[in-house]
Amino acid sequence: MDKFRMIFQFLQSNQESFMNGICGIMALTSAQMYAAFDFNCPCLPHYNLAYGLGILLVPPFILFLLGFVLNNNVSMLAEEWRRPQGQRGKDPAVLRYMFCSMAQRAMIAPGVWVSVTLLDGKCITCAFCTLVPVETLGNASHPGLSQGEMKRVLARIPCKEIYDGQELIANEVAIRYLRCISQALGWCFVLLMTMLAFLVRSLRPCFTQAAFLKSRYWSHYIDIERKLFDETCAEHARSFAKVCIQQFFEGMSTDLAATHCHPPRKAPADVGEAAEKLLGIIDQGTMNMALKSWHRCKPPLHLHPPALPSGNGWVGEEQPPMHSPVPQREMAAYYSQV
Repeated sequence: MDKFRMIFQFLQSNQESFMNGICGIMALTSAQMYAAFDFNCPCLPHYNLAYGLGILLVPPFILFLLGFVLNNNVSMLAEEWRRPQGQRGKDPAVLRYMFCSMAQRAMIAPGVWVSVTLLDGKCITCAFCTLVPVETLGNASHPGLSQGEMKRVLARIPCKEIYDGQELIANEVAIRYLRCISQALGWCFVLLMTMLAFLVRSLRPCFTQAAFLKSRYWSHYIDIERKLFDETCAEHARSFAKVCIQQFFEGMSTDLAATHCHPPRKAPADVGEAAEKLLGIIDQGTMNMALKSWHRCKPPLHLHPPALPSGNGWVGEEQPPMHSPVPQREMAAYYSQV
C-alpha cells in the first residue's frame, strides 16, 4: 500500500509531465486504433457521405472528450467557475488559461486521428466518390445512364469487388484522384496544427508576458491550494475519527468498569494530540458548516492573521501592519548623519 501511495504522490507532484505522457499515449492509441479499424464503406449513394464524415469526425470528438475526462484539472476548473464570489474574487484570465491548457492537451489525440485519416484517404474516397468529375477523368458520353444511376455506379468506387462502371470511369483512376486530394488536405491540416501550436506556445507569452505569468501563477496556486486542502481534510478527518472512536471505547470501558469493578484504562497521548488538530471542530454540524464556508466564502488572499469567522463567512477589519512606519524626522536625521 505504501508503494501505491508513493506512486500516487509522485504522479501528483509531476502532474504536468504525467498529463503530457497521457496525451502522447492517447495520440499513439488513436493511430493504432485507426490502423486496426476495419473500414467498410457501404457503397450506397445516400450513406457514403455520412459514413465517411462520421469516421473522420466522431472518433476525434470522443477522443477530445476523453482528453478532458482524464485531466484532473477539469473538476477544479468547474468548481472554481461555479463557486460563489465570497471573499475571494474570480479572475476570468486564470479560468481561460486553465481551459486553454486542458484544451491544448486534449486536442493532440484528435489531431493525430484526423491527420492519419486524411493521409490514408479511405474516408474521403468513400464520402466524396459520387463527386468525381466524370467529364474530366472518364467517359461522360456513356449511353443509357441517368443521373441517379450514375451516382449509384460512382458510389461503388471504394468497393472494387462490386464495381461495374469501368466503361464510365476506371476504378483506379477515381481512387487515385480522391486519395491525392485527401493527402493534400491531410498535409495542410498537419501544417495548420503545427503553425497553430507554434503560435500558441511561442508568440502568446511574448505579447502578453505579464498576463501570461499572472494566469500561470494563480493557476498553479489554485491547484496547490486544492491539494493542500485535501491533505489537511484527510488529516483532520483522521484526527476526528480517532477522537470519536477513543471516546466510544472509553465509554465502553467505563461501563465495563462499573459492572466488573475494573478501573478504566488511561487514554493514550496520541489521542490528545489528535484532539488538538481539530481546530475547534466538536461535532458533525460544525464540520459541515466549515466545509460550506470554504466553498461559499473562501478566505481572501491577504497575508495577515485571519479574522474570526462569523456564520458562513469571514468578517473583520484589516489588521494593523506588523511593523510601524519610521517617523520622517528620524529618517531625515539618519540620512543627515550618513
